[in-house]
Amino acid sequence: MPSLESVDDRLQQAMKLVLLATLPGALMMFWLYGWGVLINLILAGIAALSVEAAMLHLRKRPLGASLSDGSALVSATLLALALPPYCPWWLTVSAAAFAMVLGKHLYGGVGSNPFNPAMLGVALVLVTFPQQMTHWPSSHGMDLSSALQQVFGFGQAPDAWVRATALDSLRINKSLTMDELFSANPAFGHFGGRGVEWVNLAFLAGGAFLLQRKVFSWHAPVGMLASLFVISLLCWNGSGSDSHGSPLFHLLTGATMLGAFFIVTEPVSGAKSPIARLLFGAGVGLLTYLIRTWGGYPDGVAFAVLLMNLCVPALERFAVARQEQSAS
Repeated sequence: MPSLESVDDRLQQAMKLVLLATLPGALMMFWLYGWGVLINLILAGIAALSVEAAMLHLRKRPLGASLSDGSALVSATLLALALPPYCPWWLTVSAAAFAMVLGKHLYGGVGSNPFNPAMLGVALVLVTFPQQMTHWPSSHGMDLSSALQQVFGFGQAPDAWVRATALDSLRINKSLTMDELFSANPAFGHFGGRGVEWVNLAFLAGGAFLLQRKVFSWHAPVGMLASLFVISLLCWNGSGSDSHGSPLFHLLTGATMLGAFFIVTEPVSGAKSPIARLLFGAGVGLLTYLIRTWGGYPDGVAFAVLLMNLCVPALERFAVARQEQSAS
């Protein structure tokens, strides 16, 4: 049986690899949006580590090993990358605090959380502060001084600087064909959201690195991407004005690749057996499409993950039953 020290070492090594793998996507977001991305990362990291330390102190747990395992920093990083750049500082801090307290320590800390902490933090601020969560900037960023003023409430961004995302624009479109929408709306790029296509490809590259290093198995990411591709293909009616977007659009827009390789692969709240992981990912992909297309929020990854977290026990029972049936 492996020692506790070896388990802690493996956890710390895995967290370091996950943080390293987020770099391509984070750098691409920084190139696209500017300083707001870095400010989000710093604020979320400081808030998450501070709340983590406070909760460990209240629970009379040792600070050193728990703070250095990297789990809080990974949750903070994923949360920050899912929030709009230049959102108010208090929103980022609130999301990080929600993630650490309600998503992690309420259930006993690392290794015990039934919900993905980062997505719980995102979902709570999305429901509580929907207006601030829809203020995504256009693809040109601010200088550092203007960014700090915007985040900390000392300045007001011009209306032209905030725009609807490609997913928002597609949801409210009633008259333009897809070709007209892509050519007339600056939120659209070649296949998905302008610039967001490259962000998704960067997270895909980071996810491929983690797969190569065997940080997680292929089942959940492939299940999510395959499910999203199939349902969007079945519901795609070409380029008409009532189109819900092509499969390629959904794969390269929003938080698809971040969700597929960094969220659904979270080992604690996700499924454990291969069959259950595949079904878990497929459920996230299906729910993401349904929420994007007919739900009340433009990108449904956070809610899809949390809903499938609830289904993990049932998925595991199904997987065990299948294995027993195959063995008999």
